Amino acid sequence: MRRIGVLTSGGDSPGMNAAVAAVAKTARYYGMSLIGIKRGYNGTLCRSNSIADDMVELDLDTILDIADQPGTFLRTARCLDFLKPEMRAHAVNNIHEMGIEGIVVIGGDGSYHGAMELCELGVPCVGIPGTIDNDLAYTEMTLGYDTALNSCADDIRAIRATSRSHDRPGIVEVMGRHCGDIALKAAAATGAEICVVPEVPWSIQEVSDRLCRLYDAGNHRATIVVAEGAWDSMQHFEWQKYLIEHNERAHVDSTISTNYLAKVLRLKTKTEVRPTVLGYTQRGRQPSAYDSWFAFEAGNLAVNLLRNGIGNQVIGIKDGRVYYMPIVMALRQKREFNLGLYNMINSL
Repeated sequence: MRRIGVLTSGGDSPGMNAAVAAVAKTARYYGMSLIGIKRGYNGTLCRSNSIADDMVELDLDTILDIADQPGTFLRTARCLDFLKPEMRAHAVNNIHEMGIEGIVVIGGDGSYHGAMELCELGVPCVGIPGTIDNDLAYTEMTLGYDTALNSCADDIRAIRATSRSHDRPGIVEVMGRHCGDIALKAAAATGAEICVVPEVPWSIQEVSDRLCRLYDAGNHRATIVVAEGAWDSMQHFEWQKYLIEHNERAHVDSTISTNYLAKVLRLKTKTEVRPTVLGYTQRGRQPSAYDSWFAFEAGNLAVNLLRNGIGNQVIGIKDGRVYYMPIVMALRQKREFNLGLYNMINSL
């Protein structure tokens, strides 16, 4: 191949820029030109006023400066139009007109489905798992997860320090819509006493009972780590029940949040529970050494696969080593939740 493209899609994750830099360095080594496709699959549709706002040839000197930066230099966005067959056909025409012969796609599950569609339309793609959620079953670790986990651990430790100082429990919400890996590992790493995740049904009664037991036993600074998607696995009627009992007014189904959980637990346990939502700080950190290493090897492998005519693949980590497998097989794998670790956190 003489020219390849690279894009970042879906939610941004630490290490995306490092992966783009590795792709650029490897492409330059083999004498291949590299086109940066901006704002995910939106860039393939070329709907901006200038082509430079959609696709641009990447200069290695510029790209080398972004390797350690958080976020994504190419920008990212979701592209609902790409779900339409006619829009994908339009994208393929634009890709061919730019002389792009293969694409490195850095993103999560949705990005992989888009890459698979491009492969079926004759554009070879190789995926790098760029998502902090660690929700792709075929790989031990996704790009950005290690950074996000360490970011959460640092913040939870700081919150626990002030909880000790004031003898009050704290709730910390971390990211993870459908996957509780960040919450689970951050809770284990920081000694948090309660963990709530989307994979396991839970109730306010269970959480408040455990918090009361901890408080009665002398633990006045217990920490509850909650994954943002855990509200979907909770019995919603409980909010209505507790808030009505205490004359609290709330639109229960639309306002479930960490703040309301803290309010309910204050009423239920008679303790001063303080909530904290960590939010996008988890995404916007400088990548850890682990994520930077993974990005470097994955970017290099992705270019070599395309160069050798091997597409429709995704890159991951297995037994601590970087490897690749077909996209279709990767997406079919089911993720196993570590229930044993979850039970340890919530019982010890």
